[in-house]
Amino acid sequence: MNDDERRRSIGRPAGATPGSGAGWRLLIQTMATRKAGLAIGIVVGLGWAAGRVAIPLLVQLGIDRGIENAAESDEGWRAVLPWAAAIVAAGVFSGIALGLRRYIAFRNARAIEARLRDRLFAHIQRLHFAFHDAQTTGDLMSRANTDLQQFQNFISMVPMLIGSVITVVAVAVIMLVIEPVLAALALVGLPLVYLLGRAFSTRLFPTVAEIQQRSADLAAVVEEAVGGVRVIKGFGAEPLQVDRLGQAADRVHDAGFRALAIRSRFLPAMEVAPNLGLIIVLAYGGSLVLDGRLTIGQLVSFNAYVLLLVQPLRTLGMGVTTGQRSAAAGVRVAELLATAPVITQPRRPTELPPGPPRGRVEFRGVGFAYEAGRPVLDGFDLTIEPGESVALVGPTGSGKTTVANLIPRFYDVDDGAVLVDGVDVRDLRPQHLRRQVGLVFEETFLFSASVADNIAFVDPEASMGDIRVAAAAAGADFVDELPRGWETEVGQRGYGLSGGQRQRLAIARAILADPRVLILDDATSAVDPAKEHEIADALAGVMERRTTIVIAHRPATVALADRVILLDDGRVVDQGTHDELIATNATYRRVLALTPEGISG
Repeated sequence: MNDDERRRSIGRPAGATPGSGAGWRLLIQTMATRKAGLAIGIVVGLGWAAGRVAIPLLVQLGIDRGIENAAESDEGWRAVLPWAAAIVAAGVFSGIALGLRRYIAFRNARAIEARLRDRLFAHIQRLHFAFHDAQTTGDLMSRANTDLQQFQNFISMVPMLIGSVITVVAVAVIMLVIEPVLAALALVGLPLVYLLGRAFSTRLFPTVAEIQQRSADLAAVVEEAVGGVRVIKGFGAEPLQVDRLGQAADRVHDAGFRALAIRSRFLPAMEVAPNLGLIIVLAYGGSLVLDGRLTIGQLVSFNAYVLLLVQPLRTLGMGVTTGQRSAAAGVRVAELLATAPVITQPRRPTELPPGPPRGRVEFRGVGFAYEAGRPVLDGFDLTIEPGESVALVGPTGSGKTTVANLIPRFYDVDDGAVLVDGVDVRDLRPQHLRRQVGLVFEETFLFSASVADNIAFVDPEASMGDIRVAAAAAGADFVDELPRGWETEVGQRGYGLSGGQRQRLAIARAILADPRVLILDDATSAVDPAKEHEIADALAGVMERRTTIVIAHRPATVALADRVILLDDGRVVDQGTHDELIATNATYRRVLALTPEGISG
């Protein structure tokens, strides 16, 4: 398995990809959450069906009784008037029921879609880092939006589908009561419709499932193109991205046309099949009228009922198509919901002891690998005392960032244990643990909000005084110079600011959280050397009051730490102060020489 295949497989449910049954089960389970609303919609749909079915019967009675009474009496048109009024009443009732049915159906569908979207979003938030490492944002967005929209489309059709089924059954029963033989001939097309519908469903599902997947791939391309627009423009690679998007769009187009070809073969046949009965009714029914075995009103109602079958059967055909799309979408949603979070809350979580002192971090014989057989940490031992600042230094791939990720339990160790204040992190509630560990990533992410809102992300109720103090500690003295000061919108991902400004806001955000342990993962890499010294001075006071782990390559940043830990091949190979290691360890000197400042910084 290559690296791309490994990334795609991480976090996926074990076993084969689920079939359409998984999609249907999820759809039914989701609809069960709105039983009352669906029941009301079905009742209203039955009222709509009853109104429609009653009209041809009233037409029959109006012809056979009203017109005949008018011909045999002096009442004239007044004999027909009650039947005409009844037909109008049935039509009005059916129209009102139709409006109510649509309103109730869409209200239920929107409510179910919203509930499932909330469930899906919450589940995505619970999933572990390894899962998100393997997934594209576009694919997850497609599952949470496009796929759930397919659910909404089908659920909104449920009352109409049930009403259509009831209409077909009621029409068949009424026709059999009026004239069994003629009814049997008129309904000769129904078995054909069933067979066509079954073949249609079987052939359509794989194609619509492919459309859903291809659409997700297209969304991923668009998301990456928008998120990476600076890289694309920086390399002048717009034509390459246009070509990549075109290829993804062509795959959606091709899959869509295959589905269209299937529909074009089956849907017309399903619609024409009921009309075969109309020809038989006109031929055989006409002879029955001439023989006096059938009234003119009955013949007219038979024709009306055959025509009435066309729309419900067409709706059922649409229901098959929409249902298959929903089932295909449901498979993708069910697959995501079936992915179990690896990082879970313990049954009996332990609380961190109140400080002070607080912030002691211990790694006891830790072994960890992202991929089996390729350990990143192997027998890793390290103890960091409360309030101590430690710098982790080492060549690329030595495990520095992995050490930082194991403390807030973004991943679980394979061997050994990680402890914070004497408690194994696996015995703590993940959310509680992460509130106590502030992490500033090398790749800074800011939200599309104001400067103040970004700093106060972890504590929306924080006062402006606290926000300003945190910003000052991070050296974010540039804020007052921005066009709107603290209310300045930073733009998507914070790209309205420089890289150094983004990192200083991220550091301020971590400081405001007041964590026991502060981890700076190469957090000053985008800051120019002159400003780095200012930030270092500001951070010095913050680091005195809490345990701080600094992952850095710049000597000026490393020198902030009380102790420097040199890592290589997943182990601690040396430790001491910055000056001691510079003087005694050639590996340490080589690592720092990789930076622009060299060892002279």
